Parts: sequence; structure tokens; C-alpha cells
Amino acid sequence: MDSYPEVGDLRLVAARARHGSVGAAARELLVAQPSPSQRLAALERRCGARLFVRDTTGARPTAADNEMVAEAQHILGHLERVFERSRSAAEAQTLSVGTISSLAMLLFPALHVAMPHIRTTQVVDHGDRLVECVAEGSLDAAFVAIAGQIELPKGVTNRVVGVDRIGVLAPATCDLRSTDRRHLTGRAVITYTTDRSGEELDRRLVALGASPRRAATAETAVRLGRLLGFPVVLPRSLLRAYLTDGDREVGAPRFGGPRLFLVNRTPVPPYWEGALPVVRREVGLSTASSTPA
Repeated sequence: MDSYPEVGDLRLVAARARHGSVGAAARELLVAQPSPSQRLAALERRCGARLFVRDTTGARPTAADNEMVAEAQHILGHLERVFERSRSAAEAQTLSVGTISSLAMLLFPALHVAMPHIRTTQVVDHGDRLVECVAEGSLDAAFVAIAGQIELPKGVTNRVVGVDRIGVLAPATCDLRSTDRRHLTGRAVITYTTDRSGEELDRRLVALGASPRRAATAETAVRLGRLLGFPVVLPRSLLRAYLTDGDREVGAPRFGGPRLFLVNRTPVPPYWEGALPVVRREVGLSTASSTPA
């Protein structure tokens, strides 16, 4: 093929198939020069295949013509939507939202459910860095648990989304069965939390007679627990996300859990008012008022 077909060629092909004659197609499209028949003949030469079989009864379309008609209709359909989609993209709101790596697999799908008509640019980083990005304006919002444990920059505010209560995951490789609150006594446990309460969590586990080993991420904690056959103490949203066949969620001491915050510059956009309850539900958080300390 020497060149691509022109849009006018495709429109003529589609109109001829729609009306059943070249003359009717030409009248619809107001095609005069060159003549529609000449344009179709030129298109046939450029295609390198016969589009019509001509005999005493007229011109009958070939398989090549049927395929060209289908392709023409497909391409014209896309062209008709070019401006509409471009306008929609210009009008659509896009938000850049950040969270820590362990929460990304839960938070970003939850945001899609909560705000399906808003496009989200996903950013993953450390919590303190995400808060700085919100303050400098390079990030529209961040979902982090440390926002209640640090001094927020001027012009930045936080709002509690929900509380992620601490739970205990017993991997299939772990023989932990008891649901008694002291069932961790004498055991090595892997710990992870999404805020800065890791040391406090470890101290409380030591007070129960456990030997905590802290992991850097939720996935690391779960993988270590399965490898070593140790219980894993971590926020329940993550615990439930990692549960697989053979794993169990067992009774946990009443340790409370980290709070997840939405961090914004002020004033906070009004769409978050309706979105946050959905995010709380989708991530699997408790309301602050219903969670024990």
C-alpha cells in the first residue's frame, strides 16, 4: 500500500455500503470531483485488491470490499468520538493521591469505588514525605497513619478516616490455636504497623510474654510469618487482605490500632465528605467512636 486511505475515502466506502449505490453515497456526501467511481477505483488500486466484481448486472462487492467497509465503519466510529473524548478528558478531574506502599493495594481500589468519575494519579512514598508533598502542592491528598503523630505544615489539615484495629494472623505453618488473650505468651511474633506506634506495640507484646520481631512492610511480615511459622500482629485491614487458605485470624489483645488520616491543604474539597465513608468501608476500617483504646 502506497499510502493510507483518506477520511473522505472511508466515508465514501461506508456510505456506498449503507445506501447500496455509489450515486446515493455521492449525493449524501456531496462528492463531485473527482467522481465517486474514480475515487473508488483509485482506492482499489492503492489497496491492491479488487473491491468489486463487474459484470453485465453491475458491480458486486468482494470479500476485500466487505472487510474495507467494516474497517471504515470502525475507524469512522473512533473519529466521531475524538472531540467528545478530548472534551471529556479536559473536563474530567484528576487527583494525585499518595499513600504508603503497604496500604496502596487497599486504598487505591477503594478510591475508585468511592469516586469512580475522578481519575487518580497514584503515588507511593513514606508518610512524612507524602505530607510534605501535600504542603508544597505537588500532591492533592495523602492517606497516612502518621498524620496524628507529627506536626503538620502550615496550611495542611488532617481528618480521621477510620481506625485499623490490630489483629493476629496465624499462618497455615503456625500451630497457634487458642483465642485466649495470652495465647502469644512465650511465642516469637512478627509485627508491623502503619504508623509510628511500632515500639509501643512491641512493648505491649513483651508485657504479654511474647518476643516481637518487627518487619518493614506488611507483605514482609506475612511472608516471614509463613516462613518461620510465627503469628503475625498487624492492622486487620492488611491481615484480611493477606489471608489465604489455611491461614486464620485469631483473637487479638485489645491493642487498639493506627488511625488512617486524609491529609489535605485547606480548604478541604467538598467531594471528600461523601467519599471517606466509602473508603473506610472498602479498606475495612472501624469508626473512631466504635474502637477500643
